[in-house]
Amino acid sequence: MKGRDPGEPHRTATSLELFFDLCFVIAVAQASASLHGALNNGDYATGAVRFALLFFTVWWAWMNFTWFASAYDPDDVPYRLTVLAQITGSLVLAAGVRRAFEDGDLRVITLGYVVLRTALASLWLRAALSDPARRRTTLRFAAGVTICQLGWVGLLFLPGSLRLPGIAVMIVAEVVVPVWAQSAGMTPWHPHHIAERYELFTLIVLGECVAAATVAVRSAFERHQGTGSLYALAAGGLLMAYAMWWLYFASPAHSLLATTHQAHRRRFPWAYGHYLIFAAATAEGAGLAAYADHLTRHTETSPSAAGAAVTLPAAVFLIAVWGVHLRPHQRSVAERIPFPVAAVAVLLAAWSPAPALFAGVTLAMLVVVVTVPRR
Repeated sequence: MKGRDPGEPHRTATSLELFFDLCFVIAVAQASASLHGALNNGDYATGAVRFALLFFTVWWAWMNFTWFASAYDPDDVPYRLTVLAQITGSLVLAAGVRRAFEDGDLRVITLGYVVLRTALASLWLRAALSDPARRRTTLRFAAGVTICQLGWVGLLFLPGSLRLPGIAVMIVAEVVVPVWAQSAGMTPWHPHHIAERYELFTLIVLGECVAAATVAVRSAFERHQGTGSLYALAAGGLLMAYAMWWLYFASPAHSLLATTHQAHRRRFPWAYGHYLIFAAATAEGAGLAAYADHLTRHTETSPSAAGAAVTLPAAVFLIAVWGVHLRPHQRSVAERIPFPVAAVAVLLAAWSPAPALFAGVTLAMLVVVVTVPRR
């Protein structure tokens, strides 16, 4: 399993990678549904923290495989079977998301992680045997993944009071492993391929945002036959989803990841910064669903808190997309200033009569500002 050519022409995602992504949709949906329930119960801080931690496990498992497959993908029978084992692990992980979120029970989600990471470590060891030039790097990855997985298993035996600090330590350890491993040499990842893989996952989380909001608004219409507030929520949710898609795809990512020295320095901020993009888009769906429940079920949530559940994820998404994905393309202050201004306006929309609609119109106006000068 030798490294692939990072300059290989017409490199695109394989059907196996698309299947891998499809199975992760389940875990993303479970995380969104769990956050939706927490928002309805008024557990804003606790729900947000649990969502952030659980979504990290989903995103990190996806990202580890994605970068490996970009560098090493022979598409032979052993490789396919190992990836299918990782998919099995992702499904087990998805099955444990709700229990971990609601009860703090990490056993099922850890079991899914064991399956995922054991398969990934075996792939790194196979790469070490087949690619002598990058053996130090691949062995570091295998060792780092294995040690971190032992750490996650060890968390199960900690008392409850030490569980959260332990998770924080493990997250730091996880994000350090790729930096440490690739300090021994770069893996031959493909810029166009990586950009496409991240774009596809962005479509997944945006799709989950639309799906969660659609189900909630449909249920609200069925109960109340439609009100002006629900129409505003539906229209605003669509505007937000459309604008989020437009802004993310406004500039090509692969040009930022081209194999230059500057691009190599950007790869970790770009790759890790997408956690905020993916998590915010997923949380947006939960926020829209919670606001629909606020309108029709008269939950304990205050109007401003319900509005913030809609506007805060949108503002985080906007700032993350700008900082990670768009700002490196911008050369003047005039190009940059609309994004933080729009983010503040989106946040303030939480106190408006129709938060989703006001935020959606703001994002649509930003799309116009970004797009028109290019024509």
